[in-house]
Amino acid sequence: MSLNTIRHDYKITKADREKRNGHPALLLWFTGLSGSGKSTLANLVEVALHKLNIATFSLDGDNIRQGINKDLSFAPEDRTENIRRIAEIAKLMVDAGVVTLAAFVSPYIKDRENIKAIVGEANVIEIYVNTSLAECERRDVKGLYKKARSGEIKNMTGISAPYEAPEHPDLELITDHQSIEESVQIIVDFIVKKLK
Repeated sequence: MSLNTIRHDYKITKADREKRNGHPALLLWFTGLSGSGKSTLANLVEVALHKLNIATFSLDGDNIRQGINKDLSFAPEDRTENIRRIAEIAKLMVDAGVVTLAAFVSPYIKDRENIKAIVGEANVIEIYVNTSLAECERRDVKGLYKKARSGEIKNMTGISAPYEAPEHPDLELITDHQSIEESVQIIVDFIVKKLK
């Protein structure tokens, strides 16, 4: 805990940055099982928003774990710390006036609620990429499910660790029988309305 620090307030505010960018800043939080398509969707949504001259930045689970969170495991307490740190980074990005896209399994409801507490609930759009475990295992892009089933990976969400689905996401995409293009368009349409 930082007991000997004092918050410094700067003259340029989030509102100033949003005015310059011509749109409000938001955090789009993509949650779902590994292999559900979170990162793919976030990437394509960012491309679409960028084409609309919306200032964006993406945060991705694998990328963050190779840098700022490389000291964390996949044990429950480290998963919580992983999400807490990402929420703090996302808060900085939102304060910078940027639409931030975050793609993380984020399996626990309490951690996703904490994101809203850190970033501000009005700034967070929770997007549940609802893909069945069977479909995620069929895709198994990274080979993680196969390793988890053989016991090589411990604490694999959906196999040996729980995933607590959002109870009231802002947007839910059931992707088993929906094309990536359809999913992207649904998200972009939803977000563009929010940015007006």
